[in-house]
Amino acid sequence: MQRRTYLGGVAVLAALTAVVTGCSGVSGQGGGAGDGTSGTSAEATPAAQPGRYRTLPEPCGALGRDVLRGALFPGTESDGAGAEAVVAALEGEAAVTYDTDRRVGCSWKSSTALGSRHLTVDLERVVSYDPTVSDNDQAAKLYEERAAEADIPETPPPTEPASDEPTDGATDGTADGGATDGASPVDAPGAADGPTERTAPEPDADATGGPARDGATGAPPPDPALAPRPLEGVGETAYLDDELVTADAGVHRDITLVFRTGNVIVTVEYDQWSTDKRRLPDSGELQEQALRLARQLAERLES
Repeated sequence: MQRRTYLGGVAVLAALTAVVTGCSGVSGQGGGAGDGTSGTSAEATPAAQPGRYRTLPEPCGALGRDVLRGALFPGTESDGAGAEAVVAALEGEAAVTYDTDRRVGCSWKSSTALGSRHLTVDLERVVSYDPTVSDNDQAAKLYEERAAEADIPETPPPTEPASDEPTDGATDGTADGGATDGASPVDAPGAADGPTERTAPEPDADATGGPARDGATGAPPPDPALAPRPLEGVGETAYLDDELVTADAGVHRDITLVFRTGNVIVTVEYDQWSTDKRRLPDSGELQEQALRLARQLAERLES
């Protein structure tokens, strides 16, 4: 016969006291951790909004063939001679990147007997690792830093000459050996179907009354309207840089156009090389081509 063990009244009271005490300790610890102090602190600083863009377009296919042809082969017919070579050049070469959702690029090249043209586009999707700074704000900061490094002015330079400049009639170019009839030293933007190079006159060693010219190329002074400047109508903010280089084996003009839309920064690098230093790449035509390329990229991002 089994015997049952019963606890006395004192023992039962002691056991119940221990159980209640243990439960109270657990409850007290949980209340201390969940009193809302840490949770309230975290909720006081909401995370910044994510960027507008989560992916990037395929770069070599982001530009239309007509726009590419105009930049690389200006003045050529779509079905003219060498069509196969033209089509191959328009394919482009994709840049090697490790994360195509963060950065992509493509480059193109065309060559003629007079020189070559090179085009590179780079698209970078900026991501902020600071939870208090949005991707868009981080991209805007990075864009401003690049504009400052390129010495881009905050406002476009004035295109009219200063009122205190001498007006003694020397602007007709007669002191330099040739009349200009008030024409701009470079073609205006939009002359994509016109000449893409300008033959520079030989430098005049003893000229003192004519316009200042580059000692190596005889280049006329740059048109203020085509100087490095901020741009409107391309993305949310944009700038253009223009540099003529004559120290290399040939002369080349390099156009760099950078614009930002949302958290994406796009860089268009477009240059023309000439083996003859007397044939200067035309600034106005190259800038117009770069603008066309940038606008189409901006439209591609918007679509």
